[in-house]
Amino acid sequence: MSRFFANGSDSESESSEDEIQATNFNKASAFQFSDDEEEVKRVVRSTKEKRYENLTSIIKTIRNHKKIKDIPNTLSSFEDLTRAYQKALPVISKEENGITPRFYIRCLAELEDFINEVWEDREGRKNLSKNNSKSLGTLRQKVRKYIKDFEDDLSRFREAPDQESEAEDEVVAQESDGGDAGDDSDAGVKPTEAAPKAVKSAPAKAAPADDDDSDDSIDWDSDSESETESSDDENQYQNMRERFLKRTTEKEEKDDDKRKDKRKEQKVKIRKRAEDDEDGEWETVVKGHVVEKPKMFEKDAEIDVPLVLAKLLEIMSARGKKRTDRRLQIDLLFELRDISDQHNLGTAVSVKIHFNIISAIYDYNQKISEPMKLEHWALLLEVMQSMLKLLLANTDIIMSESVAEEHEEYVTAPFYVRGCPLAAVERLDDEFVKLLKECDPHSNDYVSRLKDEVNVVKTIELVLQYFERSGTNNERCRIYLRKIEHLYYKFDPEVLKKKRNEVPATTSTSVDVMDKLCKFIYAKDDTDRIRTRAILAHIYHHAMHDNWFQARDLVLMSHLQDNIDAADPATRILYNRMMANLGLCAFRQENVKDAHHCLVDLMVTGKPKELLAQGLLPQRQHERSAEQEKIEKQRQMPFHMHINLELLECVYLVSAMLLEIPYIAAHEFDARRRMISKTFYQQLRSSERQSLVGPPESMREHVVAAAKAMRCGNWQACANFIVNKKMNTKVWDLFYESDRVREMLTKFIKEESLRTYLFTYSNVYTSISIPSLAQMYELPVPKVHSIISKMIINEELMASLDDPSETVVMHRSEPSRLQALAMQFVDKVTNLVDVNEKVFDMKQGNFFQRGNMGNRGDRGYNRNQNNQGGNWLGQRRDRNNRNRNQRGHHKNNQDRQQQQQQQVQTIDEE
Repeated sequence: MSRFFANGSDSESESSEDEIQATNFNKASAFQFSDDEEEVKRVVRSTKEKRYENLTSIIKTIRNHKKIKDIPNTLSSFEDLTRAYQKALPVISKEENGITPRFYIRCLAELEDFINEVWEDREGRKNLSKNNSKSLGTLRQKVRKYIKDFEDDLSRFREAPDQESEAEDEVVAQESDGGDAGDDSDAGVKPTEAAPKAVKSAPAKAAPADDDDSDDSIDWDSDSESETESSDDENQYQNMRERFLKRTTEKEEKDDDKRKDKRKEQKVKIRKRAEDDEDGEWETVVKGHVVEKPKMFEKDAEIDVPLVLAKLLEIMSARGKKRTDRRLQIDLLFELRDISDQHNLGTAVSVKIHFNIISAIYDYNQKISEPMKLEHWALLLEVMQSMLKLLLANTDIIMSESVAEEHEEYVTAPFYVRGCPLAAVERLDDEFVKLLKECDPHSNDYVSRLKDEVNVVKTIELVLQYFERSGTNNERCRIYLRKIEHLYYKFDPEVLKKKRNEVPATTSTSVDVMDKLCKFIYAKDDTDRIRTRAILAHIYHHAMHDNWFQARDLVLMSHLQDNIDAADPATRILYNRMMANLGLCAFRQENVKDAHHCLVDLMVTGKPKELLAQGLLPQRQHERSAEQEKIEKQRQMPFHMHINLELLECVYLVSAMLLEIPYIAAHEFDARRRMISKTFYQQLRSSERQSLVGPPESMREHVVAAAKAMRCGNWQACANFIVNKKMNTKVWDLFYESDRVREMLTKFIKEESLRTYLFTYSNVYTSISIPSLAQMYELPVPKVHSIISKMIINEELMASLDDPSETVVMHRSEPSRLQALAMQFVDKVTNLVDVNEKVFDMKQGNFFQRGNMGNRGDRGYNRNQNNQGGNWLGQRRDRNNRNRNQRGHHKNNQDRQQQQQQQVQTIDEE
């Protein structure tokens, strides 16, 4: 081995050392180190340690800047901190499962408090320099914007700021591994946890197990020359490899020893317990960390009510605390209930324990947005029904939220128990909805979960019976509303049978139950929300059973449409569902115009799916954030309560067609014609712009094709497109008694096609035979006579009826197609001329003379000029007015001549 690392004696000269180093430099420089490099201990660190060390160093810098109120440097350090955290995000998502480290949340909370403190100190803020004041505003704005993503973590931290998380402990350990403990108080960790650790230089497997001297650090080279000379090349490479190995620390070994000692102690305890057991039964040793179940009572303890209540308080006091085993807590409560029943401590104590079991089951799931496990759900239903049966069977037990804990009574009747079964059943109902939303609606799992609704409704009935016996009006209204929400969307065929007298009049139906529950809420409710939701559900249920007039009167009398925008989102969703179902009811009851009015607000937006809470449309251009999307998903309705969107759209488009096509035919050449349905009008116009139109395939194309056939008066083609057995049968079959709906649709199509035909071809005929129209449209003659009479009365058709000959005599007062186009052209040209004249006057300056800018004399001069006919614009307008009057006078003469001819004809016939 070369003598590069050897220490020379004092007798050696400097020249000999230079020669030795010069000869061996090239060989040894590639893999050997100097004495100075040897003093630095090299440690291989992971990416997590590097990133966390970078974050903690920046946090320490920020705290130092805050102490001296150096706001500009605090701002720059905060920007460095955000960039460092962005780099550390992949490590955090991988190592911490996406949970933000607690020391980082602590830094953000302290920084926010510092900014608020400086900002609220107005006197101190006024004394700040210009640079500090500007930096403070920028820092405040950036921090407020940045911490919006950490609101939940900050709120949890502020609730328990002294708790240390595992991530923070790891950071402290990593800092100590790096050899730089720093300022413990500044780092936001406990000083005892940040103690530096001793580092071993020897590898772990080379050290003996029981050797205490292995903790001492060992250097590569020694001061003695003999050790240097005895080392060979193999030992050299081995020492270099050892230098880059990760060392195990003394603290880690001590922790391992402590864990082994704990496991040994637990095993010894289990063995002793098995030996002391009288029965001598075997106990199963669980692999891993064993949680010892606490002992309920001593063997010789006298179990009575105070002792059981004290144990119950002890168990429930651990509720919500960190590292509390929630499953063990539920097991202990069940065991306590069994002990209470065995010693006959009374029903009141059993009810109290039941209620605490329900609370513990609710606490098991920490995330409110997620549903509970199925095993806990089944257990919850069982315990809930058991508690309510005990309450109903014992009338001397009063369970209420208004009972204070010090006033509870479990020994002598009447018994008073603190608790609220109403809140428990409301939470039960909400959990049931969460379970339904979690399942795939097209799977058998959804059907099996939906079967639990029977038990949920049964539980609500038990609570309803309890509060009807002893409860306030507000509590009864709340439980009534829960029952209404499980009843209002369900169809009861007995209602329609009762209308037709197919069942006895004394039969109770769902409509009767709804009337009873809703009328109580109308009379006794003090809050607007419960009453509003009850009215909406009542209207929905009436519309579901074709009680059109009752539903319409409730809508008009309640005036819900005036103030529904101020309601909460769940109530607005229920209002949208009510209007949709009301529109379907109006359509079934042949009120096409009312059906269109009910559905137009839903369909014109193009988002009926979102308005009815039946799903979310694809997100476009960051239309909503992740938090908003999560909230909207929680508001979605379960699948079995959905309204068919295709049926809604089909009913809306068909209603719009039956209203729009006759109106278009009656006002074909009217430039000021309004649109009844914008959605249908766009569909019709887009179809007309297509150069090649094939056979209809979708539902919308069928409606457009039917509309085109109706414009020509071809009712048979229109009916084939709408009531098409190939396309729309599956839509109309969704209605109860679908054959009646198809017959109603065919009748309406015939009537509106007849009206469209008369509007379109009235200027072609001199007279039309009513029997021939009845034969053409397969309608009774009285029906055709009635339709034409209404058109004449409403001045939609200029004609008269000749009853002896059963004909319709046209008066030909309507202009022909060419005349109508000419009149439109004249109106447009007149408007164009007026606009050009105004522009010309503004350029010539005459606008200011005739307007408000001119003086009184100028206005008088212009007025005189107009009166004398000197103004050519006034002369032209007078001429146009004269021509219009002449046309009107000529038209009146024609009408007068026609009336005289009709009088002559009637006289001749008489």
